[in-house]
Amino acid sequence: MKAIVVDQPGGPEVMHLGEVADPEPGPGDVLLRVAGAGVNRADLLQRMGFYPPPPGASEVLGMEAAGQVVATGADVSEWHAGDRVMALVEGGGYAGLLSAPAGQVMAVPVGIDLVSAAGIPEVFITAHDNLFTRAWLQKGETVLIHGGAGGVGTAAVQLARRAGARVIVTAGSAAKLQRSRELGAEWGIDYTTEDFVARVRDITDGRGADVILDVMGAAYLERNVDALAKDGRLLVIGMQGGTAAEIDLGKLMRTRGSVISTALRARPAHQKAAIVRNFVESVLPAFDDGSLHPVIGRVFPLAAATDAHIAMANGEVLGKIVLDVMA
Repeated sequence: MKAIVVDQPGGPEVMHLGEVADPEPGPGDVLLRVAGAGVNRADLLQRMGFYPPPPGASEVLGMEAAGQVVATGADVSEWHAGDRVMALVEGGGYAGLLSAPAGQVMAVPVGIDLVSAAGIPEVFITAHDNLFTRAWLQKGETVLIHGGAGGVGTAAVQLARRAGARVIVTAGSAAKLQRSRELGAEWGIDYTTEDFVARVRDITDGRGADVILDVMGAAYLERNVDALAKDGRLLVIGMQGGTAAEIDLGKLMRTRGSVISTALRARPAHQKAAIVRNFVESVLPAFDDGSLHPVIGRVFPLAAATDAHIAMANGEVLGKIVLDVMA
């Protein structure tokens, strides 16, 4: 089958379209013909050699995809050939065929094409699991979402507003802030010109944010703690701003704040299956009725995966970047 091959760690130029062996569905697996694959920042890290796939996972890039079922392994009864599905996986998305655990496979919502559907699993499940399972975001609380115009950000804004939370986002341009407002954010902060801690305090009459969803890591840690309300919860889901920073534990204790770090990819299969099941039951119907939708910023053909990675690294795209595998 065709797939994006990475011969050695490095820049976007190390990727090329090549031929690799077709995957075989094992017991409990679903084999799908991929129509679209989502591009995530973790793919860039893996390409550079900083984020290897978990043991046993495909070496091919890509942690989410959508397509049609072509075969199933033993012990799979819920999926059949021809079903339109999307999957959350540990790797293998940038390819013509993908084998995924049945517990991590979901039906594609009605009215959403398969290429666009590839932009749903990773970002919406990441946002939902962190905001609601780990941070217990409640109706009426204030959430600060860093990178509100990115893939996870656009998903998080929609989910938070759907739950009745008050949403503040940070972004790096007026266009990105405007798009975040269109999705449901009430306030936008341009992190290139504004102090987000001061703005959050001003917006909340000094209280701070009940929940902060952060993709920056070390660079924002101290300021995120300063922006937390009493009993606030800081979710660190990315490390674009580094991995090591000091924290004032006294300040954190005085506000009874929590710092939670998490990653989805390396969790055991039974945990992922439970997370996906929760998402399917509580969130997926909202795509069918149109109250949630993937925000697809750009679509690249699979052969142009290099250009897709460059666009993501440069922050050029608002929303998700996806690859059209059939193009």
